[in-house]
Amino acid sequence: MSISGEESEGRRVTESPTGIRRMLPADMVDRGGCPFDPPSGVRERRGQGAIQPLRLLNGAPTWMVTGLQEARAVLADPRFSSDRVRYPDVTKLQPHEVEQLAAAESGESGAAVAPKVDSRADGMFVFMDPPEHTRLRRLLTGQFTVRRMRALESRLREIAVEHIEAMRAAGTEADLVPAYALPIPSLAICELLGVDYADRAEFQERTAIALNSDTPDDERMQAGLELYGFIQGLVTAKRESPGDDILSGLVHDADPPLTDAQLTDMALVLLGAGHETTANMLGLGTFALLEHPDQLAALRADPALMDNAIEELLRYLSIIQMGVSRVAVEDVTIAGVKIPAGATVIIATPEANRDPRHWDDPDRLDVHRPRTSHLAFGHGIHQCLGQQLARAEMKVGLSELITRMPDLRLTVPADQVPLRNEMLIFGVHSLPVTWA
Repeated sequence: MSISGEESEGRRVTESPTGIRRMLPADMVDRGGCPFDPPSGVRERRGQGAIQPLRLLNGAPTWMVTGLQEARAVLADPRFSSDRVRYPDVTKLQPHEVEQLAAAESGESGAAVAPKVDSRADGMFVFMDPPEHTRLRRLLTGQFTVRRMRALESRLREIAVEHIEAMRAAGTEADLVPAYALPIPSLAICELLGVDYADRAEFQERTAIALNSDTPDDERMQAGLELYGFIQGLVTAKRESPGDDILSGLVHDADPPLTDAQLTDMALVLLGAGHETTANMLGLGTFALLEHPDQLAALRADPALMDNAIEELLRYLSIIQMGVSRVAVEDVTIAGVKIPAGATVIIATPEANRDPRHWDDPDRLDVHRPRTSHLAFGHGIHQCLGQQLARAEMKVGLSELITRMPDLRLTVPADQVPLRNEMLIFGVHSLPVTWA
């Protein structure tokens, strides 16, 4: 979940996750045909350059990066900013704002220039540059300890088994998304943040509404506000009575101390990054394996392939769509292409993860493929700090599912499985399955 600049009672409220989707041409997001392939508009541009111009529906010119090496170069280069407060990201602008920005850049009188901000008091570190990002990121990295991750893995297995048994007890059919894919990361983040067991149902309910694209905007906004209030209350509780959890560590170990606003923002970042992404990988990953029975059979025959399979699914599915963007703070030339200062660059992760210069037959799912570096968790200073947790959740979730439900299959044709085309995080809205 991200936080927008819209104010409500002195605090920012949740930004609609469909924002960038509305600014992109449909063929750059919709995964028609094969649901596991990059969008058709992106695939059609394959071979036309690793960095290509792309005009958004709001009229703004941008640059789209489709090459793996070039994407890494952008994500690792400090001349490309993640700070959406200091630098205008045109994917977030309305058409009239794009016109105003263009007028300002051309020096026309009366044009409004986005003000520069001298300091940041929030905790949205994913939208920060060093040194602000460095401090907050370092604090979080210190909380993702090997001991904590190992202790959580056994709990993940308990959660997975409990939900499989609950599905079996309820009958012979289920929607795998709410019954299995969502609860695993949701309960895991509860463990990490130190949400009391009695409060987890409330936490999960509000989270589900706030992150559900089918929910009307006003209801999702309200759920986001309630979730923000819930996290604020959790911060207060951790100040008074700390536990052995990440939020308590952030409350009591930071020097200088973090404000309540920073702590709440950071917890919301963890919630969004550690909840929606893994849930969609579990749902879409199961769908992909069911539609590739030879690969599923290989995993069942040799469970030792699971680590390879996780990396291959992360590469092959690339659920982070055209949502990772940066703004050039000066003129930058990459792969012979000059990107002017102020330009927004969009990383086409699904295509970069199928760069034929780096993978043989990149459009094929192959669980035997040797583990290789990909962009599923990003690159550079903003690379996902919870990636080992995500891998553990996927490994446990998929392993238990395919082992304990050997007859698992879809109850509808594959082309009737509803896709999350309108979302920044791709996946399936539901996955009807049976094991009878």
